[in-house]
Amino acid sequence: MSFEPSKKLQTILDMINEFVDRELVPMEHDFLEKGFKAMEPELEKKRDMVRQMELWAPLHPKEFGGMGLPLMDTAMIYEALGGSLMGLYVFGCQAPDAGNIEILHKFGTPEQKEKWCRPAIEGKIRSCFAMTEIEVAGSNPTWLLTTAVKDGNDYVINGQKWYTSSCDGSAFAIVMAETNPEASSHHRKASMIIVPTDTPGFNLVRNISVMGHTGDGWSSHAEVAFQNCRVPQENIIAGEGMGFVLAQQRLGPGRIHHCMRWIGICNRCFDLMCSYAKTRRRTPTKTLADSDVIKSYIADSAADILSSRLMVLNTAWIIENKGVKEAMKDISIIKFYVANAMQRVLDRALQVHGGLGMSDDTPIAMYYRGERAARIYDGADEVHKISVGRRILNEY
Repeated sequence: MSFEPSKKLQTILDMINEFVDRELVPMEHDFLEKGFKAMEPELEKKRDMVRQMELWAPLHPKEFGGMGLPLMDTAMIYEALGGSLMGLYVFGCQAPDAGNIEILHKFGTPEQKEKWCRPAIEGKIRSCFAMTEIEVAGSNPTWLLTTAVKDGNDYVINGQKWYTSSCDGSAFAIVMAETNPEASSHHRKASMIIVPTDTPGFNLVRNISVMGHTGDGWSSHAEVAFQNCRVPQENIIAGEGMGFVLAQQRLGPGRIHHCMRWIGICNRCFDLMCSYAKTRRRTPTKTLADSDVIKSYIADSAADILSSRLMVLNTAWIIENKGVKEAMKDISIIKFYVANAMQRVLDRALQVHGGLGMSDDTPIAMYYRGERAARIYDGADEVHKISVGRRILNEY
């Protein structure tokens, strides 16, 4: 197998890298200081520039206005965009919309696709995904306390969710709720239901403060309470009891994109670390780069990045050629491995920058506090390691 990008993809990557450096990196300080809503008009101008470059929504289907690129190509694009705080949003491939769009495009009815999928791809609306709950294991989609009970032609939803990312300002949520409590298999108890956020009973309780930062709009993480929230039964996706299956379909390719985005973060911080080491003096005649300790940091980081990148591209290749089911072990491996590799690279980059690294004068501190969650969301490290060990032992 070859992971060399085609000439067409390389041209796209070059255009993206140039755009990110020229248009997005200079906006980062204002974005961190002012927040998403204050910067949204300026970000929309950048999105229009991306549309004019015909690089909008690289992973979404062509018939709805995206580029329709394959997983291997979009993985490399996520790496390029991951080096910017706003890259994925400006190019129309941000989470959680990307996963919601994929589910709706694959499994939604024609009516659901036109009402929710198309405008989400076009960037006219945003969405959120509500699965994680406060009182049960967030990494276990077969165990939910939120219920959706049939009443006439409707579902009535009750429960509480948190870390419903990007809920603030979203037009709709895809909600995981238990619809079949008596199902013989715990994998068939839950369903995914589209819930417009202006539905009575859908209550955004608060945007959760994460590591001292309370985001807004797309950069928020909400707590949501469902109180007799009534939606039509036609809002269910792919039928009752399909929640777990859809979650697996959603999270598999999604973890590829997460991991490649993390590698983009690593690349950005690695460049900052090397550049700073070459210019920061530790004596009147020597820079940090003259230190063997710093050289060791750089070598370890280069190895972490390269091994992570090859692992993720290999997993993307398996998904593309054999399907998500055949790649489950590899998906779990990259999820915990790359998340930890990123933590190591970030820690070294911050250490090399010293006091400057603790400040928000560089993006390192923001990445350091913001990406610690990578070892938790979409399945904690421990969950994925147990899964990998079990799958390997089952082969014997």
